[in-house]
Order: sequence, then C-alpha cells, then structure tokens
Amino acid sequence: MERKVRVKVPASTANLGPGFDCLGMALELYAWIEMGPSEETVIRLHGDNVKGVPVDKTNLIFEVAQLVFREAGVSMPELEIDMQSDIPLTRGLGSSASAIVGALVAANALIGNPLTKDKLLQMATALENHPDNVGASLFGGLVVAKWDGVQADLIRLEPDKRLEVLVAIPEFQLSTEKARHVLPKEVAMKDAVYNLSHSSLLVAALSTGRLDMISHAMKDALHQPYRSGLIPGMARILEEAVDHGALGIALSGAGPTLLALVDTESGRKRELEAFLTDTFGKEGVTARTLWLKPALQGAEVLTHAAESSTLFQTNQIRIPLKGEIRA
Repeated sequence: MERKVRVKVPASTANLGPGFDCLGMALELYAWIEMGPSEETVIRLHGDNVKGVPVDKTNLIFEVAQLVFREAGVSMPELEIDMQSDIPLTRGLGSSASAIVGALVAANALIGNPLTKDKLLQMATALENHPDNVGASLFGGLVVAKWDGVQADLIRLEPDKRLEVLVAIPEFQLSTEKARHVLPKEVAMKDAVYNLSHSSLLVAALSTGRLDMISHAMKDALHQPYRSGLIPGMARILEEAVDHGALGIALSGAGPTLLALVDTESGRKRELEAFLTDTFGKEGVTARTLWLKPALQGAEVLTHAAESSTLFQTNQIRIPLKGEIRA
C-alpha cells in the first residue's frame, strides 16, 4: 500500500458533433488529485475551478475512492485528499469525468492496483453514463465507445499530429441535465441516418488523417440544433466557423463550450479566434479562448519528482472528522 499517490487527469471533449455519447477526445487541460490514508478526513481544494465543490464526505472523489476500496475488499474510511483543476466546472469539458477517473485511478494505485483498467472503465461509465468522456480521460487520445447500460467498450485511436484544438468557453454554466432536457425523446429516421453516416465518416477521417473531410463529417442533427437555443451565438458559429479557418466545429459535450479542430499549420488561427469571441460578444456573452492539443496520455500516477511539491499550497480547506470546516 502506498503512503500517498498523485494522479494527473486530462480534460475531455465528447460527441465531436455527430458522435453523440460515443466519440470523445482527451485534451491537454488537467486536474490533479493527491490521495492518502489519514486518521481523519481532510480535503483541500485549490483554485477557482473547484469552488463550491463539497469538502466533506459527500465529495465525489472521496465517495468514488470508497467504491474502489469496497470493490477490492479494503477498508480505508478516512482519507487526505488534495485537488487542483484547470478544467472549468459545467462547461462541457469533462470536469466530473476527470474527477471520477482521477479518484478511481488514485484509490486503485493507493492499494496496489488490484483493479484492471477495464474494471475502472466499467465503474467510471456506470457512474458518469458517458463512456466517451471517462474513456478519453482514462486512456487518452481519441476514443470510440459504447455503453448499453451494462457493458462499456471502447477503441482508442491516436490523434493526428496535425490536430490542434481551439475552445471558446463562455462565462456561464450549463448543466448537463438542462442540456439533456431540451432534446427530443424520439428522432426522425432521416436524422438518425444523417448522424450515423456523419459519425462514421468522422471516425474514418480521423483514423486516416483525412483532415480535409472533417468539415463534411463534423455535423450533427441529433443534439446541437436543439441546444443552440441555450447558447447565444452558437448557431452562427456552427454555420460559419469553417469559413474562418476551422477544420470543423462542434459543441463540446453538453456545452456551453464550443470546440474547433484546427490544422496546426493553419495561418488563420487569429482569424478563427477573433470570429468566436466576436460572435459571442455580439450576443452579450464573454468567452475566453484556449489553444490546446489532444492529450495522448490518459490518467497517470505521478512520482513526486514529476510534479512540483508546491502544487497544493494555497486555498487549503481542512475537514475534521465531525465535518466542521476549519480555515
């Protein structure tokens, strides 16, 4: 049993347009979780992106860790947990998936890795219901995944080295539940066929390096048309981003973040970035942009030398056994 482990987990984007609940990609935007046994439960949160997260035993990381221990037949009722995240909450970049995956990997490593990666995938998917998000954060790269309510399966693909990602993150939150609520309970056959053909073409394009086909393939009829009313400017961005240098454009997960795939050698990056921020701005929405690369590495257990030991030194919140918060 390890005394303490530290895990680094990438963010994820899901759907990529037509691949509703089955296509995902890890992004080089990270959460860090440190975990170890303790005489009393201590949770420290660091940074603005974890504000409002519970700091008692209802904390998601604590609860997921206990699931691992029970599955492995181990008792560890008290934990010391530190978490820092650069992944914004409820923006469609897999913040909850990264927390779940990070908790699973950290807890498993803490007790000597008795559970396989596939077992962790099954547990993560059962908790999150999105194998595309958790699969990308767990394995890295691009994932094509399915979940039938019982078994999750996925195939990992290596992202093309020419792919770069621009995300525009509006400064408002959009819950997955609200984004799901606007979707119809039934869809027309033509829309189902449309998405099957487009998602298949997108996987083929990404698998073979046919970046020229992404703009044709990265279109959707199942969820984006219904969600565009929740995000001012989204409809125009989906319609026109390719004209400003994007290979393809999509709502990231349930939103409100929009994600553009871009050729790293494109000379139109500034034009595209300006188009996204200006379009949001005309709708009265402030959005920040980030240039990211696909993350090739999924969740990984770090040595203490791999990351600075000063990572978790600010915004410390300590939770005594009785749940009383002490600054």
